[in-house]
Amino acid sequence: MQFNKQATEQAKEDVKKILTVLNQHLTFRTFLVGERVSLADISVACSMLWLFKQVLEPSFRQPYPNVTRWFVTCINQPQFKAVLGEVKLCEKMAQFDAKKFAEFQPKKEAPAKKEKGGKEAAKPQEKKEKKKEEKKPASEEEMDDCDAALAAEPKAKDPFAHLPKSAFIMDDFKRKYSNEDTLAVALPHFWENFDREGYSIWYSQYKYPEELTLTFKSCNLITGMFQRLDKLRKNAFASVILFGTNNDSSISGIWVFRGQELAFTLSEDWQIDYESYDWRKLDPDSEECKTMVKEYFAWEGEFKHVGKAFNQGKIFK
Repeated sequence: MQFNKQATEQAKEDVKKILTVLNQHLTFRTFLVGERVSLADISVACSMLWLFKQVLEPSFRQPYPNVTRWFVTCINQPQFKAVLGEVKLCEKMAQFDAKKFAEFQPKKEAPAKKEKGGKEAAKPQEKKEKKKEEKKPASEEEMDDCDAALAAEPKAKDPFAHLPKSAFIMDDFKRKYSNEDTLAVALPHFWENFDREGYSIWYSQYKYPEELTLTFKSCNLITGMFQRLDKLRKNAFASVILFGTNNDSSISGIWVFRGQELAFTLSEDWQIDYESYDWRKLDPDSEECKTMVKEYFAWEGEFKHVGKAFNQGKIFK
């Protein structure tokens, strides 16, 4: 569009207002909502893609370090890279190019000369124009890089397609767990509806506790694993807990999977972290299992098998 200095300056001010709000919101947050990438991050990051690529030069984005840090974190996630490729941040703000603009403007056509044959001579030209129109795609709007990549991406096969349908509806339990009292409502619902043939319960323990240092880094280890298992959420639930303090901690958790085997082997995308843990299948009818499920789901109890105090927990749902 034609350059308008007043409109451009107003647009810059509007962008600054939005960046200020986002920067403040992200001061103590890694992502926009919760502890992992959500639809909010995907929507906002993709909306800001061209801002960061063509407008937000270093001096412009300098007052908003939290927004830049968040955006760079998002675009470096494997799922973002698979769609967007490598995103290079703007080094110099794009400027209006009058010459380029003129090239895109429709040229004024010279008055048509009268040709012999009148209307009959015009018919071949009409046919050519119709053919050109037919070659145009149904959608006049060109797809951007994101849409094109998403359209080209083949539909992934469901890793659980080979398993029989289960009567245990995981989403119902997750709603109970999220919205109602864990001990009074969610746990009774879990045991009343749990399908022992269709689902299995596993205990996990991080193999390398001596490598755990600051507790916030240990928590990032857990949330990072959860993010990489995003497509497993529909068929799994977990409560993973960090015990202890800085430089003296351990990580363990209770996982519920669809099927009787560890779900990680069903997809290469899920195999990045699980080998860093020891896994033990629990007997749903044993007292040990019932106690551990209760303690890990409620984040309270003696945790006799751990020997360290509860620090904080993360839920995969």
